[in-house]
Amino acid sequence: MARTPEVRSWQEMRTWQIGLLERATGQSLEAWTERVREQGPGTERALRDWLDGQGVRGYAQLLLVHETFGYPAFLLQSADDLIAGQYADRRALRPVLDAVLLRAAELPEVTVQTRKTFVALVGPRRTFARVRPTTRTRVDVGLRLPGVEPGGRLLVAKGLGDEMAVRVPLAGIGEVDDEFAGLLLRAYDANS
Repeated sequence: MARTPEVRSWQEMRTWQIGLLERATGQSLEAWTERVREQGPGTERALRDWLDGQGVRGYAQLLLVHETFGYPAFLLQSADDLIAGQYADRRALRPVLDAVLLRAAELPEVTVQTRKTFVALVGPRRTFARVRPTTRTRVDVGLRLPGVEPGGRLLVAKGLGDEMAVRVPLAGIGEVDDEFAGLLLRAYDANS
C-alpha cells in the first residue's frame, strides 16, 4: 500500500539551511546575522560577494540573503497555496498532479517540495523528478536520468532544470500509467 509522501514546508527548509550553515561554518545563524549587520552590505550583490569571501556559499548563503533582505512572498506560502497558484488557470490538470503524487507515494522514500512554479520529488539523496504545468493542457514531468536519450515517451526536457535530462508530457490521468510509474522508479533508483 502506498504511503503519503512527506511534504516539506519552507520553515523546514529554513531549519535545514540553518543546520547546513552551522555545520559548514561552526557558527550559529544569530552569530552570522550579527556579522552581516556589522558589515552592513547595502545590496544583495554586496552581501553575496562578502559571504563568498567568507566561504559561505549555496543554500547557507541564500539563507543569509533572505534573513537580511527578506523572504520572497512565495517562500512563505503553504504547499497547498503554491500548488493552487500553479493550477489556478488550468484546473483540469490538477488531477494529473494528484495522480503523479500517488505514483510517487508508491516509492520507498519520497519527499514533496513545492516551489512557486513546480513540485519537486526528492528521494533519499536528491531531486529525481519535477512536475510542472507547462501549458493549459499539459503537465510535464522532468526526470533526472543521466545518460538516457529522448525516445518513446521521453522527450527533451526544457525549462525543468538542467539536471532534468528528459520529460514525460501528461495531458490526462490515464497517462499516469504503469509505464510512467516504471520511468519514475528508474529516475528514483538512479538518484538514490
